[in-house]
Amino acid sequence: MAEPKAPAADQVLAILTHLAAQRGPAPAAAIATALGLPRSTTYQLLAVLQERGFVVHLPEERRYGLGVAAFELSSGFSRQQPLTRLGRPLVAGLVDRLGESGHLAVLHGRDVLYLVEERAARRPSLVSDVGVRLPAHLTASGRAMLAVLPPAQLRALYPDRAAFAERASGPADAAPWTYSRLKSVLAEVRTAGVAGEHGEVTSGLASVGAAVVDHLGWPAAAIAVTFAEGSSDELVRAATGAVTDAAATLSRRIRGTR
Repeated sequence: MAEPKAPAADQVLAILTHLAAQRGPAPAAAIATALGLPRSTTYQLLAVLQERGFVVHLPEERRYGLGVAAFELSSGFSRQQPLTRLGRPLVAGLVDRLGESGHLAVLHGRDVLYLVEERAARRPSLVSDVGVRLPAHLTASGRAMLAVLPPAQLRALYPDRAAFAERASGPADAAPWTYSRLKSVLAEVRTAGVAGEHGEVTSGLASVGAAVVDHLGWPAAAIAVTFAEGSSDELVRAATGAVTDAAATLSRRIRGTR
């Protein structure tokens, strides 16, 4: 890896990224060891970050955690809607390429929340309009994101059978949802690299979706395409490749890389 042109800035960002990945505040010595930094440099950078509010020092615990200024950065991220701005042209490109409707969604608890929908010409209206929430385990977008979550996080979202919402439009002969069934479905998603659903959101329609991941490997969003059940294998293959490529592109863009 090339040497950074601004090493101090690189070190500061490394500290903030490291703290963001921890389950709680961390000792300065542990931060220095994890990042390969001299302890004196680590303490100096933490002092500056503390002065600016990006880090808080917990003297009784001798640890450092993220401060209010770091939270304000995340709030600014939400206000500027970069996912929507960066994702919309990619979804529009999918629609132009495939002639099928596409959308971008994020995970919100056990639901997916749709941020972008691009309707293809002469295609049926979808329930996945902007601002709509649907049960994540029933949608291709949701399954794609759930498949990326750590097992403990997934279990926390679905502690019992009551956590699984059903839709009246789903297949009448479908097995009831359980945590074991969900794990099986998500294992297939991880093997395939994409998620699918067939008539579980809207009868007669199917979707494929792929997860957009952040720099920590967590699901930031998902991109999906919806088409008629029974569509040609050629279309399904094209849609699968297209959403995979679009999700990978958006993953790079939100991480600030090409």
